[in-house]
Amino acid sequence: MPAKRILILTNRVPYPLNDGGNLATNAMVRGYTSQGWEVYLLSMNTSRHSVGKDVLNGLYKDIYKFETVDVNNDVSAFGILKNLLFSKQPNHAQRFMHAHFQDAILKAINSFKPDVVQVESVFMSGYLPAIRKVTNAVLTLRLHNIEWQVWQRIADAASNPLKKWYLSNLYARIKNYEQQVWQQYDLLIPITDTDAAVVNSSIVPKQMLTIPFGIDIATVKPQHNETLKGYHIGAMDWLPNQDAIRWFATDVWPIVRRQSPDFQFYFAGRNMPDAFSSLTGVGIHCMGEVADAASFIADKKILIVPLRSGGGIRVKILEAMAAGKLVISTTIGMQGIDAVSGKHYLLADTPQAFADAIQLALTNTGLVNEIANEASVLVKQLYDNEFLAARLSAKVQQQLSDR
Repeated sequence: MPAKRILILTNRVPYPLNDGGNLATNAMVRGYTSQGWEVYLLSMNTSRHSVGKDVLNGLYKDIYKFETVDVNNDVSAFGILKNLLFSKQPNHAQRFMHAHFQDAILKAINSFKPDVVQVESVFMSGYLPAIRKVTNAVLTLRLHNIEWQVWQRIADAASNPLKKWYLSNLYARIKNYEQQVWQQYDLLIPITDTDAAVVNSSIVPKQMLTIPFGIDIATVKPQHNETLKGYHIGAMDWLPNQDAIRWFATDVWPIVRRQSPDFQFYFAGRNMPDAFSSLTGVGIHCMGEVADAASFIADKKILIVPLRSGGGIRVKILEAMAAGKLVISTTIGMQGIDAVSGKHYLLADTPQAFADAIQLALTNTGLVNEIANEASVLVKQLYDNEFLAARLSAKVQQQLSDR
């Protein structure tokens, strides 16, 4: 049997498992492991998402090796200005370039001798020249989303002229950066067919395979004692989530209150900005960062996804659908999920549409259960992690055989 050794590089420790990025990276590690790969996980332990040593010592004990390198990736006004004036690369890419992390990569390659090196963030692509010099391993990139698309949508939503100009400049630089580095990988692994289409419209990739986020179906537990309460949970230091909650609270909620005065909505997430506590009002509750996401979700039936920007696939939606919850989401929120509005979820792209969907859910529990059940079946058919992991493993092994 040919060797199956993969070095996975991440720009943050995939923990805690309470946001989409961490869940998707963890699923990738678990997927390769389930297919018999020896997995060496090398992660930045960044200042912005630092994980304590006591927690790190208990993570990923069942893989070949898990190693972290402390990295300061703080955002500063001086750093942003310096990057804007003196670099053609986006600030995001420069913030993740550190000599000591590159040394760790090269040391890992020398000792582990991987057949595959997988990069979990496009902004770590600056390490590729150094990697290419020391190994002929297959280089793969996991596209959690199309970064420039995320930032273009944020720029489009900005109202301040100066902020809009800067964000437009940023997304243009990210777009140029992404299109250049995509061509340097042997295999691109987008998370949605929509993202794959964006890549194909920009470049001719060497190889590409869409692998959506997978659910470990065996661990999905049916929910009991749910009530028709709404919730949203996600990383609240991610600008699209901030914009979504602010828009829902200010534009959508007043209509919801008029039409469905008894409806209760709870939102939570890591790194909740202090200012969001002011959004708490009658029927709407800011819960901050919750200790146990599963417990927070357990008694709530309706997932509210008011995203107006962002990209990739919403892991929390797939998890909610698998657990038999009703999803009410914008088109952007459902991007990349092969679901049909009215059958697997309720679509709402305007404040009135959200209010109407919530009112419909509260007055028609039969429809709620029917849609939730159809969604659960869909996820179990199309997004089973073991099936997706086997597909990806076969593709990567074919890349190795073709060399």
